[in-house]
Amino acid sequence: MKMNYKYMRLQGRELASNTMYAKGVFSMVWSLIHEDRMEEEDADLYREIDKWFVEYLPFPEPCMRKEKVVCFFKTENSEEMMKMIRPALWLLEKYNQPYYLVYTNTPGEIVYEDKYQVAVKVEDMVIDQIPDDFVTYDPATLDLREKDPE
Repeated sequence: MKMNYKYMRLQGRELASNTMYAKGVFSMVWSLIHEDRMEEEDADLYREIDKWFVEYLPFPEPCMRKEKVVCFFKTENSEEMMKMIRPALWLLEKYNQPYYLVYTNTPGEIVYEDKYQVAVKVEDMVIDQIPDDFVTYDPATLDLREKDPE
């Protein structure tokens, strides 16, 4: 089954302190550079990648104002962006930084949009507890099992 998605985001496991949302690929690589965890040759490579994005990818106004937003690439126009970001992904892999490619049609409330991307308002994080009667699977058989009767 083929699924079509409108938006995609490259993100890591670490949360950004301003949004409490997973850091995006640009922040992840810049963190490696600022923390002196990247060899200078690799840092120079990333600076060239970033320079291309600064030139060709508009910088969303909400990001400039440091609003609580995250950005997603539009999949319809992401081919060139992905081609240019691949070396940055290689750098993340080289420095053992896990990242995820997230696809969605419903990223949230869009507060900025251009040809290549959208910026989405980040809502306050809500953390729910797993209910005591949560249904799980038996790992041996993959059969559903319910909470043990007390």
